[in-house]
Parts: sequence; structure tokens; C-alpha cells
Amino acid sequence: MSKPSAAAGPQELHRRLGLIDAVLIGLGSMIGAGIFAALAPAAHAAGSGLLISLALAAVVAYCNATSSARLAARYPASGGTYVYGREQLGDFWGYLAGWGFVVGKTASCAAMALTVGSYVWPGQAHAVAVAAVVALTAVNYAGVQKSALLTRVTVAVVLAVLAAVVVASLTSSASSPARLGIGDDATFGGVLQAAGLLFFAFAGYARIATLGEEVREPQRTIPRGISIALGITLGVYAVVAVSVLSVLGPQGLAQAAAPLSDAARAAGADWLVPVVPVVRVGGAVAALGSLLALILGVSRTTLAMARDRHLPHGLAAVHPKFKVPHRAELLVGAVVAVVAATADVRGAIGFSSFGVLAYYAIANASAWTLAPDEGRPARVIPVLGLAGCLILAFALPVSSVIWGGAVLALGAAAYGVRRVVAARTA
Repeated sequence: MSKPSAAAGPQELHRRLGLIDAVLIGLGSMIGAGIFAALAPAAHAAGSGLLISLALAAVVAYCNATSSARLAARYPASGGTYVYGREQLGDFWGYLAGWGFVVGKTASCAAMALTVGSYVWPGQAHAVAVAAVVALTAVNYAGVQKSALLTRVTVAVVLAVLAAVVVASLTSSASSPARLGIGDDATFGGVLQAAGLLFFAFAGYARIATLGEEVREPQRTIPRGISIALGITLGVYAVVAVSVLSVLGPQGLAQAAAPLSDAARAAGADWLVPVVPVVRVGGAVAALGSLLALILGVSRTTLAMARDRHLPHGLAAVHPKFKVPHRAELLVGAVVAVVAATADVRGAIGFSSFGVLAYYAIANASAWTLAPDEGRPARVIPVLGLAGCLILAFALPVSSVIWGGAVLALGAAAYGVRRVVAARTA
């Protein structure tokens, strides 16, 4: 079995991130993506079963996080499940995981960039989205420590805004616990579809694993960072979902263009919306934090795949001063800018979820093959994680399943062609 991909000398990344940095990068990836982008479409699918969908998504995310944490401790290298799949299952499965991640998370980047645009300047959302991508690509180019510092600021702002909305909603006379009950509008298929959409919100912990070469004491830091970030995020999501549902109800939430702003208005906390646009600022900052961490993760997976020549080898270059994969970051930024200029937010979320669920299905299969002395989790965890990923992936909207499956098939075909060409020229 091959060793984890790594390069020597100038191609090495520096280990500069500690536990707090890892946790905050995970929080920056998750909080924002779910609360400001996925909550309304999930409510549209699940109706009054939204909280059940959140619980299902959390269970699958926990299994995935546990499997990923054990694998990351075993293989502390850039690339995440691309590396784990290659080492545990074979080259093809690693490649397919990397392909699904890069394509799916590129869609996530576009969704987050467009979310920034919709909060900052709704009439020019696409233009603002492109500007945000360019700005954050420049931040990432300057070094991972600067990215981590900016993530700390965005997480602090977002948590403060969410806390204000929660307090306003739960203390409002408009709040009613009766709206949290399960009604006739909740269907089994709708609950599963909503769980798949909400999974989009939990997938940010992968950013910690994909930064494996830049984390200090990775065998200890990565598992702890993933667990802490996921636990905090689940707590925040549950409290926010309950508070927003209590004032808007399932139907009101499903129809909300800006759920937290609408909840603040319904709660009578108008000071949060028009006087000082706290919620609007919070939405923009949350999406910026998610976008920042997403670009980090996609560029590191691109780096790992380029090292193994699944992508052009020139993308494996590491900047001699900033110690970042600068060519990969510039390419990812350019592609995301183009997609953000033309894409639709809701379509991007479903497409992204399919690719990322496929990615984590391979992570769980990889964790199942670990030996007990390699840190294998309890067998039930990767089994539940794998089954959950596959069920949620195919419960997504039909268009997301078709396009996601087609893109994975295209990646598999490209892999096969490359192998045939390599065999003939050998």
C-alpha cells in the first residue's frame, strides 16, 4: 500500500495551526452555510418535520466526523478523503472522493459567494459574489495563518448575531411552542430530502482534515478539533432552528428569503433589521467565513490530487514565501468566480450535497477497513455513516441526483481514459 502523498523540500506545507485554529476553521465552515443558506429550502421539503431532519443530518454527520477523525489521525496529509480512500480502498476510490469533493465544494463556494451577495447588495448579488471570491482568494494566498485570523473574526460576529436573534425570538410574545409539533405536512420522503439538504450545513468539519499538513500535532489536534466543532455547531443549529420555527412556523420559514431577518421582524425585534442591519451583516459575514474555509479545503484537495498527477502537476506548487498551494488557490478562485457569476443558490446546494455525501460515503468505507491498532472506530459508526450518506444522497431533489451522478460518472470516465493512455504509453 502506498504512503500518504507528500512532497519534499519546497513542496511541503508548514504546521502552523493549533487546536483553537482548527475548531474555528470548522465552525467558520459550518455555521453560516446551514443557518443562512440551507434552513429555508430544508423547511420547504420537511415542513413541520424539520427538527427530525436536523437530527438525522446530525447523526450522519457524527458518523462521518468520527470516521474522518480516525482517518485523519492515521493520515495527517492534505487531501482528506482523497488520501484516505486511496490508502485504504485503492487509487480509484481515492480519486473519486477527491473528484466529488472538488466539484461539490466548488458548487458550495458559489452558493456561499451568492449568499454574501444577496445580503450585501441583493440587486447585484452576482457581482458582489465574484468580488468576494477574489478578495478571499487573495487572503488565502497570503498564508493560512491570515485565513485563520479572519475566520476567528467572522465566527465571533456570526455567533453574536445568532445569539441576538435567538433571544429576541424565544422571548417574543409571537413565539409559540405549538409550532414545533409535527403536522400532516411532514412526509417521510420530505424529511429525508431535508436531511440531505441540511447535511450541506454540517460538512465543514472536513476542512480541518484537508488541512492535515498545516496542523500541529495532527494525530491529537484533528480528532479533537472535528469533535468540538461539530458539537458546538449542532448545539447552535438546534437552538436557532427551534427559535426561528417558534415565531415563523414551518410554512413561514419555508417561504422566507432571509429566515433570520424574517424571524426578527415576526418577534417584534425590528431593531435587529432596519435600524442597525445586524442580521444582514451577520448573514454576509457568516457566508464569507464559510467561503473562506471552503476555498482553503478545495485548494488543498486540488494540491493532493495534483501531487499524484490526477490533476496537472503544476498545481502542486507551494509558494516559497507564503507556504500555500498558490497555483491551486488561484485556479480554484477563478473557477468559483465564474460559477458564482452564473449559478443559482438553491440548485448549488443540492448539487453540492450529492457530491459531498458521495465523498463521505467513501470516508466511511475507508474507516471500516482500518485495523483495531490503526484507530478503527466501532464498526456500527462507519456502517451507519455509509448507509446514511447513500440514503440522503438519493433522497435529494431529482435534478441534484441526476446532475451529481452525471458528474461522478464523468470523473470516473476521465480516470479510466487516463489509465488506458498511461498503459499504452508505458
